[in-house]
Amino acid sequence: MVTKFQESDLTGGHGGLRTHQEVSRILTAAVISSHFRQLLLTNPDKAISSGYGGEVFNLKREEKNRIASIRATNLADFAAQLRSMDLSRMASSGLAAD
Repeated sequence: MVTKFQESDLTGGHGGLRTHQEVSRILTAAVISSHFRQLLLTNPDKAISSGYGGEVFNLKREEKNRIASIRATNLADFAAQLRSMDLSRMASSGLAAD
């Protein structure tokens, strides 16, 4: 079982912004694990709260709530909705995880 996983830049992102790193970690976990992916698609709030492989996702409440509101039938649609949320604006306005 994977207990640590590397960040990837699946979100296409904005350098070292912590929000994008955490979103990337969520998407990486969904790619690695079909169980996590299914949970993310059916109950994103629970998936984010549960973490993956013993690791937690460090998101502030507003970020978590916005991501948890996504309703998608597949990972590509989930990722597209993430990109459209403009999480970089949240990060730059001080809502990103410290």
